[in-house]
Amino acid sequence: MTDPVSILKQYWGFDSFRPLQAEIINSVLEGRDTIALLPTGGGKSLCFQVPALAREGICLVITPLVALMKDQTDQLAARGISSLWLHAALSWREVEDILLQAVNGKTRFLYVSAERLQSGKFLDYLVHMDISLIAVDEAHCISEWGYDFRPAYLKIASLRESLPGTSMLALTATATREVIADICEKLGMKKPRVFRQSFARPNIIYSVLECRDKEERIRDLLGIAPGPGLVYCKTRIHAERTASWLTLNQIPSEYYHAGLPAGVRAERQQRWIRGETRIMACTTAFGMGIDKPDVRVVIHRDTPPSLESYYQQSGRAGRDGNASRAVLLFEPEEFRRLKSSLEQKYPAPALIRKIYQAVSNYLQLPEGSGEMQQFDFDLERFARTFGINALDARHALRILEMDGMIRLSDKMYQPSQAMFLVRGDALGDFEKGHPDAEPLTQCLLRNFPGITDGLVAVREGMIARALYGSSREIGLRMQELDRAGILRYLPRSDHPQILFLQDRVPSEDLELDLEGLNRRKTADLARLRSMELYATRRICRNRQLLEYFNEKVSADCGTCDVCLDKKG
Repeated sequence: MTDPVSILKQYWGFDSFRPLQAEIINSVLEGRDTIALLPTGGGKSLCFQVPALAREGICLVITPLVALMKDQTDQLAARGISSLWLHAALSWREVEDILLQAVNGKTRFLYVSAERLQSGKFLDYLVHMDISLIAVDEAHCISEWGYDFRPAYLKIASLRESLPGTSMLALTATATREVIADICEKLGMKKPRVFRQSFARPNIIYSVLECRDKEERIRDLLGIAPGPGLVYCKTRIHAERTASWLTLNQIPSEYYHAGLPAGVRAERQQRWIRGETRIMACTTAFGMGIDKPDVRVVIHRDTPPSLESYYQQSGRAGRDGNASRAVLLFEPEEFRRLKSSLEQKYPAPALIRKIYQAVSNYLQLPEGSGEMQQFDFDLERFARTFGINALDARHALRILEMDGMIRLSDKMYQPSQAMFLVRGDALGDFEKGHPDAEPLTQCLLRNFPGITDGLVAVREGMIARALYGSSREIGLRMQELDRAGILRYLPRSDHPQILFLQDRVPSEDLELDLEGLNRRKTADLARLRSMELYATRRICRNRQLLEYFNEKVSADCGTCDVCLDKKG
């Protein structure tokens, strides 16, 4: 086993670790289940990257953030360290190639989403890999008391069965005592060691300003706070308007949100990182995994729904240790609107059942059918047709998705997908009776591995070239196989999609996890209340943040707006 400090020096050029990093790394190398709570910018990635390089094998990294996967694999590649990542845009052939590389030991890190763990094909390959460590990033996502609960994270514990004896490291920047306990339980950790760094960021000056004309206040703040900055906005339109207003006032700014094309987002992100753009007005889609140390100010134009979100986003300021500012702008009415929005996020069971019934009728889906069927789905048109509030419909569908009944896709392009419904003798018998179909079925089997196990992306153009036909003809023939019950074929679409994972049932028989739903709602309301208290109480801002994360505080910070007001 290679000495961790030697690895740190060789690949990162540092002579020593930051506080707690060495202790966490040693715990991992001892084979202990470990939980690491390090604040934003605290160097969490090194806590699994260094021990993974210190011994043989592959580190399986589970993260919900595609941007973080790309950023970390790019950084590892720049240091000459092999790493691979799986994402939804890959074809099955590309996925299989990556998995084969991992099986053959051609990488030291494999980054995946928690959703990937639901693939039986992925798990078939996983058991043949030499996995030395499982690193679970953003581990609070597994807790229903956490602010970003993701049901797919509950599947992680099942890795214990596939990879017995493999230790696990869970990492997060924001977790209360209750969330930590939930992480231990949900990951099936055995007597884990918990390392917790102080959440104090003494170089950040926190302040809260009540105001109505937010654009003017942002302009004024940026005028007295030089250097790069972020302005977090609740909506895309707020981000666009803020960037336009600042640019008109001679403050070079751009906006960033998930509605922009991927290439545009990447270009804007790089311009900001290089310092060509001073201010980025953005939604929460921006910032995860971006290591820009000299951010001098983070302004929240709109109030976040939780202190976890606020702490994580404001923590992108001052990673170089120099003085920086974090400013929250709010109107008292915002908390009423946030609470109303939160209530709408959890529609009543009767409304969920009504919307499930309406969607089934809209798609003309009979009871007892629909499993693995996919449909174009225009939510706005659906809502107008049935006189349903579109936001209510969206929230109800997300709950149905969390309960494993449907899958939603907001992508404007969904490639064609197919899977065989029959195999072996049954498929052979069909081919004997339909010899004209055999070239197509065999082409599919040869060129699209995994097509007998689940839906895989298929390309009609490639099939057409192999069989000397046209893409349209191949599509029609695959539709015939679908009608014959041989193939499930989902043609490509340029529209949002809804995929039924289960057959339609009568709405009154819909099995909803009402207990889990109520737990998440209760936790969300409590977090919103804590955010409101932070903004409105005249108590040291730093003290409030630290006490929220169960950290004892002996003295006020002396630098926040409340402390400065007390000094007179």
